[in-house]
Amino acid sequence: MSNSTFPIEFLLLAFTDTRELQLLHFGLFLGIYLAALLGNGLILTAIACDHRLHTPMYFFLLNLALLDLGSISTTVPKAMANSLWDTRAISCTGCATQTFLLVFFISAEFYLLTIMAYDRYIAICKPLHYGTIMDSRTCVNIVAAAWGSGFLNTVLHTANTFSLPLCQGNAVDQFFCEIPQILKLSCSDAYLREVGLVAVSAVLAFGCFVFLVLSYVQIFRAVLRIAPEHDQHKAFSTCLPHLAVVSLFLSTVFFAYLKPPSMSSSSLNLVLAVLYSVVPPAVNPLIYSMRNQELKDAVWNLMTVFQK
Repeated sequence: MSNSTFPIEFLLLAFTDTRELQLLHFGLFLGIYLAALLGNGLILTAIACDHRLHTPMYFFLLNLALLDLGSISTTVPKAMANSLWDTRAISCTGCATQTFLLVFFISAEFYLLTIMAYDRYIAICKPLHYGTIMDSRTCVNIVAAAWGSGFLNTVLHTANTFSLPLCQGNAVDQFFCEIPQILKLSCSDAYLREVGLVAVSAVLAFGCFVFLVLSYVQIFRAVLRIAPEHDQHKAFSTCLPHLAVVSLFLSTVFFAYLKPPSMSSSSLNLVLAVLYSVVPPAVNPLIYSMRNQELKDAVWNLMTVFQK
């Protein structure tokens, strides 16, 4: 490979060189992947089939489940295949596709989580106006805006990243194609353009994060003013799971993409990648159904139907 060219293929990070541990990794990721497919699939089916869940909150949750299925299906199957077949290679086209899909699903999920916080704010702080503000057309439009904004953001970052000349080899220090790790392979100063775009995206994301935090401050103030303990419990049961998902997702994504180079290491990068790309899609169904009796009942009824 010459000094300013693009490689034909990339070499992804191997979890281990020991065959037994590779098979263990395959089995672990297979279990996580199947759990994510089952959990998100049950949520999708339950919301689609139960007319009682045809509300804005569950419409947003349905879209979150779709995004979770997409994000985990982008990274985990390839990692499992590499461990099973003892290989590290991924084609340039495959790497670009993986990067595009992952950034798309993560970006859209971030925007959707912000929308879900706004939905809870309207439902709790302005309940009399909820039906007017969050009507079906508005819900469809803002969800479409989240998906569309994620797509535009992804096109910009993927096109810019894969137009950079690479002269630092083709070994990606991650188990999937991740933009920060690809930038490490670029020629000196060539990567600054993408770093600038990442910084702009981070500023926009921080604005959404501030909006999200302010929404929850207002939500908790309103909930604490609610006299009946039952109403407080119901409000917290819909807000706390969302806050837990947002906290895990945003903290790991921000740190993975914005941490200083001096803090970079293979083990840290690996842990962060697993925390933001693998764990949330697998645990989100459990988090959202654990304290939500309506969703829990719908999933249970669905499983009962399957057993008959």
